[in-house]
Amino acid sequence: MTDAPFPNRIDRIEEILLGVAERQAATQQQLNELANNVDRVLSRSAILDDVLLELRDSHEQHQRNFEEHQRNFEEHQRNFEEHQRTTNAALQSLESILLQLIRNNAT
Repeated sequence: MTDAPFPNRIDRIEEILLGVAERQAATQQQLNELANNVDRVLSRSAILDDVLLELRDSHEQHQRNFEEHQRNFEEHQRNFEEHQRTTNAALQSLESILLQLIRNNAT
C-alpha cells in the first residue's frame, strides 16, 4: 500500500503541469495577439501623426494664402475707391465744363 499513493501523486503533478502548460500556451497566444494589436495601433498612430502634421502644414499654408489674398483684396478695394474718387472728380469737372459751354452758347 505504500506504493499506491506515490504514482497517484506523480499522475496528479503531471496533470497539474499539463494544465499549467495549456494555460501558458493560451496566455502566450493572448500575448501574441496583444502584441500584434499594439503593433497595429502604433503603426496607425504613426500614420495619423503624419497626416496631422500634413494637415497642420496645409492649414498654415492656406492661412498664409488667405492672408495674402485678403491683403490683395484690400489693396484692390483701396485702388477701386481711389479710381472712383478720381472718376467722380473728372465727371464733376466735365459737368462744370459742359455747363460753362452751355452757358456760353446760350448767350
